[in-house]
Amino acid sequence: MKLGDVTRTALACVRIFNGALGLFAATKMAKNLGGELGDDKRFVYPARMFGIRTLVLGVDLLTLKPGDASARRVLRQAVLIHATDTAAALYAAKRGELPAQAAKLTTIISAVNTGLAVVSLVAAKKSG
Repeated sequence: MKLGDVTRTALACVRIFNGALGLFAATKMAKNLGGELGDDKRFVYPARMFGIRTLVLGVDLLTLKPGDASARRVLRQAVLIHATDTAAALYAAKRGELPAQAAKLTTIISAVNTGLAVVSLVAAKKSG
């Protein structure tokens, strides 16, 4: 299996796991991110919205055929989405909008996802 396929599959699996967690276990996810979030029921609705988006994007990546004409578009979108998620997590951390542990965790997860997306895109460009 090529590096681009491995990183794309890894990113898809992370997306599917996190998406399912947000969609089906938003309250538990909030508690794991930080006590304040776990007590705030306002977190559940956006977590579910985020969850379905992430789940659909993960399945899209998982079913993507590397030679498919839409592969590069999907991978470019993955870079944009995860880079934006990383920036939003950093911004939330700087402004104190998330508990410190939650801000650190979401920033790390988003940055790793960005890295996986970039490697997948670069590998797709080299192979196509």
